[in-house]
Amino acid sequence: MTVTFYKYQGTGNDFIMIDNRIGEFPIADNNLIAFLCARHLGIGADGLILLENDISTDFKMIYYNSDGNLGSMCGNGGRCIVAFAQFLGIIEQKTEFNAVDGLHHATIDNGIISLQMQKVTEIMAKPNCLFLNTGSPHHVQMVSNLDTYKVVEEGAKLRYGIYGEGGSNINFVEQVSHNDFSVRTYERGVENETLSCGTGVTAVALGMHYWGKTNSEEVNIFTIGGNLSVKFNKGPEGYENIRLDGPAKQVYKGIIEI
Repeated sequence: MTVTFYKYQGTGNDFIMIDNRIGEFPIADNNLIAFLCARHLGIGADGLILLENDISTDFKMIYYNSDGNLGSMCGNGGRCIVAFAQFLGIIEQKTEFNAVDGLHHATIDNGIISLQMQKVTEIMAKPNCLFLNTGSPHHVQMVSNLDTYKVVEEGAKLRYGIYGEGGSNINFVEQVSHNDFSVRTYERGVENETLSCGTGVTAVALGMHYWGKTNSEEVNIFTIGGNLSVKFNKGPEGYENIRLDGPAKQVYKGIIEI
């Protein structure tokens, strides 16, 4: 079987995108998905995303981690699939689509994708970290000397040592200025550091506001792969009207035999 795919990246978080509206892709073959995501053996990506038909919205997003298993919500992947849907002619400048965590709205303006994220009503504070779910579970911890921090080593310890088999994504944060923060993330399912994590930077922005590190409701996040902005409102029941803004770009198109 020959599959046409597209490679997209959102601030360095890269994805294999497949138009699966006719339903031909073998979704049950987890080993195949892991092979396609393998950087030295397959196409190479942090994850694989299928765009499928949806009864009530413009399309459905199905996201797989690079280990071949179905994943939770992916913020950068969500922004990339919006760009992909526009490329396919499914949408123009705005959309509503379905993902594993429910409905999402998004807009496109001069290459910047603004993705609405789900409300966050609960943040768990621990002695030196926070835990919250922004569509995916996230541990947020402030550190010094982030540039040289052993993200993979320390992230793996926390991912398995604290959160068990289900795991959590692990975000290490350093404050740059009042509403600017640098972030590096160890992602479960990838089991490595990624250049950027959309749900992770969302968790960091909310966490820094919750901790009082900033009082701004627009936070700039610097990742290895590029810069993102998170806007939100603090309401009586938590954080709402959360939007993740940043670029999403098509890198190339290819064909592969599977």
